[in-house]
Amino acid sequence: MRAEEVAQYLQSNPQFFEEHVEMLAQISLPHPHGGRTISLSERQLLALRDKNKELEKRLRELVAFAQDNDALQYKVHEFVVALFAARDLDTLREMIPHLLRDIFAIPHAALRLWQLSPPSAEVLAFADAQPQPVCLHHAAHDTAAWFGEHAGLLHSYAYLPIHAGSETVGLLVLASEDKQRFYPDMGTVFLQRIAEAVASALHPYLDH
Repeated sequence: MRAEEVAQYLQSNPQFFEEHVEMLAQISLPHPHGGRTISLSERQLLALRDKNKELEKRLRELVAFAQDNDALQYKVHEFVVALFAARDLDTLREMIPHLLRDIFAIPHAALRLWQLSPPSAEVLAFADAQPQPVCLHHAAHDTAAWFGEHAGLLHSYAYLPIHAGSETVGLLVLASEDKQRFYPDMGTVFLQRIAEAVASALHPYLDH
């Protein structure tokens, strides 16, 4: 009889264990971590302990994730409040990279507004094609040059299109020497909030 057939029989006949209780006490199994044999009840207890440890680990991960989200929420709020302290476009454009560095520890940021710095056709098409932020491990088209002498050191990028309604009016690029700071599959919810905050702060100064 195959093991699968035994398992199927026991699942279909749970009364078997009630009728052979004494047999359960006699069954010995290898210890899951090697060494001596243990009883079936001991093996079940160990399995429950292992499962509890895994559940506790998952709970700790969820708590840490929630704490990280709370911290990011606070940083986004701090960023938004600081943005609206600017009273003119030049001040705002100068503030944004400093705020990103000081609040989010993003070492490099470049903001381009099309009405002030018309982009290449490739960058314009790229920005128009992004409905939300996108993260890459390489610079898109000629945007690496936006970072001047630091360009050769950068290994990850986040591209945040700046929108006015349905129109793309600029591009905010975040960059890091750390390849894992921004990566293609990362979530972009908070990046989207940053982009929306920047777009709102810029709105009074943009041509309409």
